Amino acid sequence: MLQNVLEASLRQTMCRIIRPWLHPALPVSLQRSLIAQAYRSSVPPRASRFTSVSIGGIPATRTEHGQPGTGIVLYLHGGGYIIGSSSTHRGLTGHLAKASERAVITPDYRLAPEHPFPAALEDAEAAYEALLTEGHDPASIAIAGDSAGGGLTIALAMRLRDKGRPLPGSLAVLSPWVDLTHEHLYSPEREPVLQPRWIDKAARLYCGQELRTHPFISPIFGDLNGLPPLLIQAGSEEILLNDARRLADRAAQQGVDTNLEIYNSLWHVFQVHAGQLDRATDAIKVIASHISQSQAR
Repeated sequence: MLQNVLEASLRQTMCRIIRPWLHPALPVSLQRSLIAQAYRSSVPPRASRFTSVSIGGIPATRTEHGQPGTGIVLYLHGGGYIIGSSSTHRGLTGHLAKASERAVITPDYRLAPEHPFPAALEDAEAAYEALLTEGHDPASIAIAGDSAGGGLTIALAMRLRDKGRPLPGSLAVLSPWVDLTHEHLYSPEREPVLQPRWIDKAARLYCGQELRTHPFISPIFGDLNGLPPLLIQAGSEEILLNDARRLADRAAQQGVDTNLEIYNSLWHVFQVHAGQLDRATDAIKVIASHISQSQAR
């Protein structure tokens, strides 16, 4: 009963505060500041440790909880490629570090419009290559990300494969944004977080002079063959639900070990409420299990 009340309260918070802030008329600089304040409600587990580091020349945050075991998670934060940071996602990465018993590295990749495509992809690649240089076994590295970071996760894996580089042990994407053409957006009865006009503005700022169908911008148009085991999570109350479904279908058709989870009556990147909302906490545990099982293969 209490969880139902909490879920309803969080949904109203998303609708009344977060969604209005993600309006195309608001300057990106203001949105960055507002969203940074909003993410303070996403609380990491007690005793989480956050260290500012540099990975491949990219500023990043290393998140640890307890005594990290073998393996590491490269986490790519969301925010439409224009907002968000390793700091805004401390709640989520803290719970992921606890559940996975791994250190989580979250790079502050360059954002648009100051740095349009391919800056974010280049920074994500530099961070991954730095992990290899540090001596991490590729099979022990998991790449995960939410929203734009989910699309970036898939694009990075494709780029690494195309270059013949060692691939990570697993991929996990939360409410992935993998089709920036927005020709197949889902129409839920309610969408507590995202506005189509805002994600369209973000896509325009990120793409710059590149076509939105570029496979490293919209991975749904790319070749997914040979990618590592893939976990996809999405809520039923989000306009990006079809991105998740189409990604799962395409990946499975191309031989990728794929698992799609749709959480009924939850919203875009609901996992930020881990530690408060039981279903969000459980979703993080599923991600941790996926990472562990993939490494053991």
